[in-house]
Amino acid sequence: MTYCLSALVDAGIVFASDSRTHAGVDHVSTYSKMHTFAWDGERVLVLLSAGNLGTTQAVLRQIDLDLADEGVDDLRSLPHLHQVAEYIGRLSLRVQQGLTSGGMQQSVSFEATFILGGQRRGLAPEMYLIYPQGNYITSSPEQPFFQIGETKYGKPILDRIVQPSLSLESAARCALVSIDSTMRSNLSVGPPIDVLLYSRDSLRIDRRLRLKTNSPYFMSVRKQWAAGLKRLFEDLPPFDWERQTGQLTLDTSATGPAGPTERE
Repeated sequence: MTYCLSALVDAGIVFASDSRTHAGVDHVSTYSKMHTFAWDGERVLVLLSAGNLGTTQAVLRQIDLDLADEGVDDLRSLPHLHQVAEYIGRLSLRVQQGLTSGGMQQSVSFEATFILGGQRRGLAPEMYLIYPQGNYITSSPEQPFFQIGETKYGKPILDRIVQPSLSLESAARCALVSIDSTMRSNLSVGPPIDVLLYSRDSLRIDRRLRLKTNSPYFMSVRKQWAAGLKRLFEDLPPFDWERQTGQLTLDTSATGPAGPTERE
């Protein structure tokens, strides 16, 4: 399993992904799920991937081959990002069908899901969620973020915080908290964490981070978020009978930021 997310705000787009892959409980590997394609001053594209690793790698190989082959549609020649989303959806579906018809195990899922985001010169930043079936949807002010992979643990913070007016840095911190919440609840999601902040109209990639569990900044975010949650919990209003007796019946002294520690 994996976890990737993106958030489109007025200031640009934030992308974040973990790097853990699984092929069984005794086969854990690390692969980046954030793939960047940039032509400074012309266009910037970021692709996040989740699902079958073989499918993802085959799609990426074909993208590279098409970029090297003049006269075919590719990430650079297609004028609009929705056409790029269609192109990636077609590649993904073709790879999946090829693996299935090639006699591969029917019990194995070859599905892959992608998030595409970026900007072409002269147009606004855009973001697309590309399904395994090859179709896609675009973001909107009512749906300013996308998630793929293990989405449920990191969604509450995104629902409460992400909105178009949020600053790019605040959206990135929100993404880190979302990934941290997922890592604490699901061991199939793990570091290193890739984070990329794309500034609107910059048409270049200049802020990308790779954070390990022991990276000072990530450790600080995790610690302060856990401590803040504890303080908020302790400030929740008491039940009526607690007010009447003047006593709190819940001891939160043992509550703390402790949780499962991921090992790279």
